[in-house]
Amino acid sequence: MFPAVFFDMDGTVLDTLGDLHAACNAALRRFSFPERSLDEVRRFVGNGSRRLFERALPEGTDERVLEEVLAWYKPWYNAHSAERTRPYPGVVSLLEELRAEGVALAVVSNKPDATVRALTERFFPGLFTLALGEDEEHGLRRKPWPDMLDAAASRMGLDKSGCLYVGDSEVDLLTAKNALLPCASVTWGFRERGLLEEAGAKLLFDTPEALGRFILN
Repeated sequence: MFPAVFFDMDGTVLDTLGDLHAACNAALRRFSFPERSLDEVRRFVGNGSRRLFERALPEGTDERVLEEVLAWYKPWYNAHSAERTRPYPGVVSLLEELRAEGVALAVVSNKPDATVRALTERFFPGLFTLALGEDEEHGLRRKPWPDMLDAAASRMGLDKSGCLYVGDSEVDLLTAKNALLPCASVTWGFRERGLLEEAGAKLLFDTPEALGRFILN
């Protein structure tokens, strides 16, 4: 049994795509840029809001304009981040089972730290010991840097070598590699199984129940 598991948020424990899509297009409309489809936003997310808009804005957009879009988007998304967002089916039961078995749980995300904590408190009250988001001002760089996983282990008083990281994307696979952790990849999130396999995923799980059996056994 793994004594501790670190979970990615978007596409892993929470289906946030609807709110991300709505917020992205709200920002694009605000600055008179073409909107993006749901599938486009699905491909664009995973590396933080800056990378989202580097992909969503037309090629060649000035850096100053990108900064203006981000400054508008971040508070707008924070205010509307839970309108369509929901836990994936079976995830709450999985987390409850793991907690009951004594597994320490943390969630780490490339969302801003305040948003990560707010969503965790709203949808998973009492289930995660720690919630961490991007906070570069305090030395927590976004994934695939290992900073958040290292910080989570340290703050929870854990030996990182016994931990497991769970995510849904190629970014998560690289994050786990950089943090020297095994990675369990879930196929119910934002990336297809084939893409995960191409990115080197070896441990793939189609359901929370299957993931839970692996963690506990």
